[in-house]
Amino acid sequence: MTGNPFDGIREFVSAAQSLSFTAAALELGVTSSAVGKSVTRLEARLGVKLLHRTTRRLNLTSEGEAYLASCLRVMDELAETQGFLTTGQQEPVGRLRIDLPAAFGRRHILPTLIDMAVRYQQLDLSISFSERLVDIVNEGIDLVVRIGSLKDDAEIVARRLGSQSLLICATREYLHRHGTPQAPADLLQHDCIVGWRNGTRKSWMLVDEKGQTNEHDVRVKHEMGDGEMLLDMTLAGGGLAQLPTWLVQTPIQQGLLVPVLEQYAGAEMPIHVIWPRTRYIQPKIRMVVDELLALARRDAGIFRPDQGVPNPQGS
Repeated sequence: MTGNPFDGIREFVSAAQSLSFTAAALELGVTSSAVGKSVTRLEARLGVKLLHRTTRRLNLTSEGEAYLASCLRVMDELAETQGFLTTGQQEPVGRLRIDLPAAFGRRHILPTLIDMAVRYQQLDLSISFSERLVDIVNEGIDLVVRIGSLKDDAEIVARRLGSQSLLICATREYLHRHGTPQAPADLLQHDCIVGWRNGTRKSWMLVDEKGQTNEHDVRVKHEMGDGEMLLDMTLAGGGLAQLPTWLVQTPIQQGLLVPVLEQYAGAEMPIHVIWPRTRYIQPKIRMVVDELLALARRDAGIFRPDQGVPNPQGS
């Protein structure tokens, strides 16, 4: 490879973000032909096509999208380091893409992230909500909060925030019509409302007489995409649901829901914050992780932090 390995990157990033050589030229103070030539030389050096050119606009190729994401990530890290060297204080800089579980994320994680975005004006957030298992490495997600057991994965790092305890409940009207289950086997005779999971076994976690947590099959009546939907269907009398205590505590206190199979309740699901494993953790990721760990310690009633529990993917 000859020449400066960084030649053309600034021009490519500007053109890729605006999808226009003309707009990139105005931003950089050069001619559009100079921008186009710089990007063409960069493509030749890399041996891949980054941009599709048409008479009307530019479009990123799949290789161009991946390269743009890498360039932006490196530029963010350089900006963070420069800010630290200039001010002597580390401050999160650049865009951070975060994916959260819908109900729990909106209620208990999002307020902290909004507070951080207000405090740190150079931090840009892209927040999404989903319950699926995302591929954080290939999907370009910087940080994920997930509830449930994790699989061993050498490409990620996980820190445990705590756990959530589960209860099975229904409305009095539903129990009056269908009866109250007395044993786990009765769940196969009831209308059960479960979280939607593509291709996964429909089961609930129950605690046996020895205190061991086991999966029990249920008869599925309704599948819902997130916890709030599960709660709404349960409150409407749609059936039994297994829900976290933080979500059903108030409806139970108000008499809107009734816990059942309480002798088998108490199963717990871990809550983790997860990010891609790299040799160098970006300051913005580390600062968000630290904020979430502090939140879990402050709000022990929700997160139920447990000490001394190993993290499957290290720390």
